[in-house]
Amino acid sequence: MPLNYNRTIADVFAESCREFASAPAFTCMGRTLSYADLDRLSGAFAAYLQQHTSLKPGDRVAVQLPNILQYPVAVFGILRAGMVVVNTNPLYTAHEIKHQLNDSGAKALVVLANIAKNAAAVIAETNVEQVIVTELADLHTPFKRVLLNFAVKYVKKMVPPFQFPHQVPFNEALAKASVSFTPVTRDHEDIAVLQYTGGTTGVAKGAMLSNRNLVANMLQVNDHMKTVFRPQQEFYVAPLPLYHIYSFTIHCTSAMALGNHSLLIPNPRDIPGFVKALKQVPFTFFVGLNTLFNALLRNPDFQKLDFSHLRLSSSGGMALTTETAHHWVELTKAPLTEGYGLTETSPVLCINPVDNVQLGTVGIPVMDTECKVIDEHGNSLPTGEAGELCVRGPQVMKGYWQRPDATAEVLDADGWFKTGDIAIIQADGFVKIVDRKKDMINVSGFKVFPNEVEDVLCSHPDIIEAAVVGIPDGDGSEQVKAFIVTSNPELSLEQVRKYAKEQLTPYKVPHLVEFRKELPKTNVGKILRRELRDQEVAAKKA
Repeated sequence: MPLNYNRTIADVFAESCREFASAPAFTCMGRTLSYADLDRLSGAFAAYLQQHTSLKPGDRVAVQLPNILQYPVAVFGILRAGMVVVNTNPLYTAHEIKHQLNDSGAKALVVLANIAKNAAAVIAETNVEQVIVTELADLHTPFKRVLLNFAVKYVKKMVPPFQFPHQVPFNEALAKASVSFTPVTRDHEDIAVLQYTGGTTGVAKGAMLSNRNLVANMLQVNDHMKTVFRPQQEFYVAPLPLYHIYSFTIHCTSAMALGNHSLLIPNPRDIPGFVKALKQVPFTFFVGLNTLFNALLRNPDFQKLDFSHLRLSSSGGMALTTETAHHWVELTKAPLTEGYGLTETSPVLCINPVDNVQLGTVGIPVMDTECKVIDEHGNSLPTGEAGELCVRGPQVMKGYWQRPDATAEVLDADGWFKTGDIAIIQADGFVKIVDRKKDMINVSGFKVFPNEVEDVLCSHPDIIEAAVVGIPDGDGSEQVKAFIVTSNPELSLEQVRKYAKEQLTPYKVPHLVEFRKELPKTNVGKILRRELRDQEVAAKKA
């Protein structure tokens, strides 16, 4: 039976809240919201946006939050008010926030007080009219809210000073709604989320993900996993950030549609705190990526956890190494599947079947998804040959926000999207990714694009030229390395990194820096990053 993709996320959410009202939806730091709670609170937030701001349906609202209960409340409130969610990385620097707010045309921002300082520094240079500020424990019980928020702000001093011209506390915004929000009619082709990505190159662009894109991918994932995703019975672990499309789709659409429950982990880098949270719940489904699996496997307390309820783990965001997969399955005694997708495809394209996992592949395409590989001239290649992977399906984005030229470069008139990844489609239909996008660097699942880092480095008065490449770190991830030509022989590694940290998110800052008299170039003067990368690989083997 064909799947019905022509619905909105708000419609699916409303159905789930009616059907699963008493079921738990999200848990964080010991506090659980049921679907009824989520319905009530997101409705209040939608009403605030409609009644107390100038925003209209179709306007963009940026959400800069880690994995806390306020995230789903804000996101579903925005969608119910007919507005567009702009997922914003909490790690962004002021420079990066300014670009995204201006590029998206966001008129409102929802931000956590702990990280609000960077946005406050540039808010006057954007079109944002209203800022809603939340503190970490705002949706907890009154006693715990006061205690935790006081400790975070005054004891741990985790909230740097900030001030916005138009600032409203999150709980005050919820309380302002005097009447229910007004339901808004939105079309399935309307944009629901602007999800920022570098695409295959360059500065971050907003992938326009429609309601249909997101509903389609939700249904595709749930159809592919129907033998293991039981309605109202699964307890998902959510350590990956919800602002990332992989985690967003799993926890805010796939799980939500089935009435399932997600445990939100605000800071997965705090491995002891993460493990402590896992001890308290009978989790059945674990979502992660290679570097996180490795970090947990090295933790003695994690090794002692009760995995008897775990039915499946899923890996995405970066390549899963065979060694990590074997160790994880050996410890948990549950299957581990790897999938593949991109921001521009909502994101899931392929998943390994639970009953037929082929390590080293990303599985088979989900329902209604076509894949082909092409050569450099655009010709389709036969089975078993490596070429650029192209995909077509209902989950493929509408295009890049206000960038028709960039859209035309990757999306043709027939709906085929060029992924920029080199792949092989095997005779059995399984897809194997054999190379990364030409220059993209993968730092623990986060994309780093050399152009952006090089532009920042070259704005330094002492730097003449810069080339940035990814160096394998032996853990399935990469480190950012910068090769620099400088006019100042006294320029140091520390000075370069300090300068980069002022304008780039920490994972984009070069971990390694090498000073050179000149950089290898083509005969027309283009820097050869590939040659630099090959030199590094050869040096490691020597």
